[in-house]
Amino acid sequence: MTRQDETSGWAGMVLGWDVSGAIAQDTAAPGLILICEHASNRVVPPWDIAGVELMNSHAASDPGALGLALALGPQLARSCGGAEVIHAPLSRLIYDLNRSPDRPEACPVQSEIHHIAMNEGLSTSERLARMQALYLPFHDLVRARVARALAIGQRPVILTIHSFSPSWHGVPRKVEFGVIHDALPALACQIVAEAAGLGLRTELNAPYSAADHVTHTLRLHALPYGLENAMLELRNDLIATPEAQKAIAARLVPVLSRAIARVSEVTCPAL
Repeated sequence: MTRQDETSGWAGMVLGWDVSGAIAQDTAAPGLILICEHASNRVVPPWDIAGVELMNSHAASDPGALGLALALGPQLARSCGGAEVIHAPLSRLIYDLNRSPDRPEACPVQSEIHHIAMNEGLSTSERLARMQALYLPFHDLVRARVARALAIGQRPVILTIHSFSPSWHGVPRKVEFGVIHDALPALACQIVAEAAGLGLRTELNAPYSAADHVTHTLRLHALPYGLENAMLELRNDLIATPEAQKAIAARLVPVLSRAIARVSEVTCPAL
């Protein structure tokens, strides 16, 4: 099931899989919702001033995150009672969908070494227009998908999928797989515990934590309903190609399935 939300061109896309891992029709509710807020580096008029170097940088998107989410979706659908991916259509350079509207980095002027000229000197009305064009439709779509699942009788697990750069301001990052939580830590802690034999350097609340305001989507869509949730961060050099994304997904699926099953007190099927 693939769809662009009909209420707004910039709401985002939804792709779903049933319990067999096949593309799902929009009839059954998923047991897992994967959200990729930084899926795209695309910009469009009137927001198309950014240069090629900036557009290819981590400042514009989370490289590999969408490919990883799409590789995880059909495999996790089998153990989670169906799954769907919701992803953003445009670059976070225009508006960062994983930041509260009161945060300056919702329309950042600087991202690490990258100056974002298109965001310099934004007026209040310009910032408001971006929020209304991108942030509201996207989160309305996510809210609708979560509410739909709840109404049908599911309590979906919410995972947000991100990637991070191997270094920050020239300092190498040793962590390879970060798992971040907000006010409900159970699933994040269980994922870290299950990842002990994964072969990736896995850390809790690294390279970011909720104190960095990166759990906004979880706060909006998981915490109000008490849904199990976590934010997953993969170092982007590990998921730089479609082949690498599939390989990492294959390694993560057993870890995530076991963690979700144990936190949800559901027997995990053999993988």
